[in-house]
Amino acid sequence: MPKSLTRCHWVSNDPLYQHYHDQEWGVPCYDEQHLFAMLLLEGMQAGLSWITVLKKRERYYQVFDNFDAEKIANYKKPKIEKLLDDPGIIRNRLKVQSMITNAQNYLKLQQQQGGFSDYIWQFVDGEPIQNHWKNHQQVPVTTVASDAMSRSLKQHGFKFVGSTICYAYMQAVGMVNDHTVDCFRHGQILHEKR
Repeated sequence: MPKSLTRCHWVSNDPLYQHYHDQEWGVPCYDEQHLFAMLLLEGMQAGLSWITVLKKRERYYQVFDNFDAEKIANYKKPKIEKLLDDPGIIRNRLKVQSMITNAQNYLKLQQQQGGFSDYIWQFVDGEPIQNHWKNHQQVPVTTVASDAMSRSLKQHGFKFVGSTICYAYMQAVGMVNDHTVDCFRHGQILHEKR
């Protein structure tokens, strides 16, 4: 992508960040595996910047069995200790443990709800919310929908799923189009079909 393109305010000159913004962020996703992976990764962002997680994402896929929920749900103490020794991820015991807890609850939720994608997309009635923000100051950090998602996920036992994390997740997986109107991706995503 040419550097002259107008992008959202939060995108730095880092090529990794630009690629993420240009190819992934805000693209509607209904794939269960990717939705699960992104929920866990957004939780890792708590107290940090997304670029920190993004730079470690590839390593997360390697050491967390490609985000296979059934495998993660069965991690035991030796695996946890090995993860906590890995400099390629965020070595926070609570966050690592939360990924195991969330994998266990994700599997339960899949069974109860008949699938995670339909469950998670219900918070926007199954369709992306198309926002038309003129500038980054207008973009919220939480909404009524992210509040509801956070509440529901917590009731199902999930960790690191506060409303701010949930809204960042909604933005990332395209449940909302929060590209500002001057960003070249806003119109492209607006016209993407499911």
